Amino acid sequence: MTQQKKIGEGLNTVVIGAGFAGIAMALRLRAQGYNVTLIERLDYIGGRAQVFERGGYRHDAGPTVITAPFIFDELYELFDEKLSDHLEFVALDPFYRFHFSDGSQFDYRASIEDTLTEIRRFSPADAEGYLDLLAESKKVYDIGFKKLVHKPFTRVWDMLKQVPALIALRCYRTVAQMVNSHLKHPLMRQAFSIHPLLVGGNPFNTTAIYSLIHYLERRWGVFFCMGGTGKLVEELHQLILRQGITVLTGADVEEITVEASRVTGVKLTAGNHINADIAVFAGDPAVCYEQMLKSAPAPAPTSIPAIPKHYSMGLYVLYFGTKKCYPDIAHHSIWMGQRFREHLADIFDRKHLADDFSLYLHRPTATDTSFAPEGCESFYVLCPVPNLLANLHWEAEAPKLRDRIVDALETSILPDLSSVIEEVFWMTPVDFERDYRSMHGAGFSIAPRLTQSAYFRYHNRDANLENLYFVGAGTHPGAGLPGVVSSAKVVEELLTGIEVGSGG
Repeated sequence: MTQQKKIGEGLNTVVIGAGFAGIAMALRLRAQGYNVTLIERLDYIGGRAQVFERGGYRHDAGPTVITAPFIFDELYELFDEKLSDHLEFVALDPFYRFHFSDGSQFDYRASIEDTLTEIRRFSPADAEGYLDLLAESKKVYDIGFKKLVHKPFTRVWDMLKQVPALIALRCYRTVAQMVNSHLKHPLMRQAFSIHPLLVGGNPFNTTAIYSLIHYLERRWGVFFCMGGTGKLVEELHQLILRQGITVLTGADVEEITVEASRVTGVKLTAGNHINADIAVFAGDPAVCYEQMLKSAPAPAPTSIPAIPKHYSMGLYVLYFGTKKCYPDIAHHSIWMGQRFREHLADIFDRKHLADDFSLYLHRPTATDTSFAPEGCESFYVLCPVPNLLANLHWEAEAPKLRDRIVDALETSILPDLSSVIEEVFWMTPVDFERDYRSMHGAGFSIAPRLTQSAYFRYHNRDANLENLYFVGAGTHPGAGLPGVVSSAKVVEELLTGIEVGSGG
């Protein structure tokens, strides 16, 4: 193990929730010498990154896009191991293929020059605009990712120190405003505005600081883990076990116990109590505050800023296999409906399930044929929908939405789909709420608005309970794999007082 000061020798920690944030936190705590117990209410670790096996088809249930691969390298390096000895990350090109409602297609490519060639097919003038957009995105990345992502924002002063830089970068604008200032073609504007949706935000009200995702992809690429995200979780699980971390699966936390304004441990629904010097909650912070802190003092305003919370959209995820191959479909595809801004307003603001939709289509068999029987394909379709704050009856709506999606794909990019589709099933926001304890069934906890970012997001340390910490999508720095894994670095810095660094 890498030589470093072990601040946790002899201390016990519990990490509640074994998604990627909880996994990263457990490993970082162990590297600091803590005795760590990782608790997961599902039967397997990984949180939303479960794996479904149906009729010979494999489906990653959760995240499928890997950017900033160094965040996983770092977890192995904590223990003088190499990720490449256990996993293979394959670079994808194109990053995404866009299918627009007019029948046109746009490949967002791995190289800048190839991307410019694609842009020129739509709008020659936008090629120069894209370079300007990329340059501005890099400036945001240099501040937002390198200097802010891994910084704790538990005091208002932490935020005030960054205000001049944020103003200079004009992060009071939205992502859409930033993109539209550089690109003029409506379809190019759509294509380069979708990044906030990857972390649960509407590009028309998500702060421009999230434009750093664009440069993050350009800087590091877009990758697929051979064997899928489930294979990544499996290998991280083995790393956890090699380091002596205790893993409890099928174990649900009923209460985080508190005495004298300190967490003393957790009580499981099975009745047993696990003592802890430190607790880290790696789920939706609202669930922790509303359901698990039954004997704790009321949270201070700095724990939950006293402004209404805006939650991300919900997700309808359709899984299926096909008894036919579709070699012309990219690994990652974005299928765009006719409406863009108005459709997003239906989802985020009006909480209305419209007849139209836009889709993210995952075809892992484009890269890894082990996901389906020979001559077949595995598919995962993600459709943004309103969260459970909408009054929708998903038992009735889910099969109707399935039929509309299958029909739309069949008449556009997946011909004959209805005659070759098999092993169909789906998840709705109801499943997200039940299986993942997601508040309002939201796909990404609270949305990445300016008033819900950095200091104004759920803090990584509770203001009243000094030994209770938070990692995951709902806390700083936010959702998405780079965000949730990086939140463990924020907590490590709070515990050690030593800056961990971005690695990027």
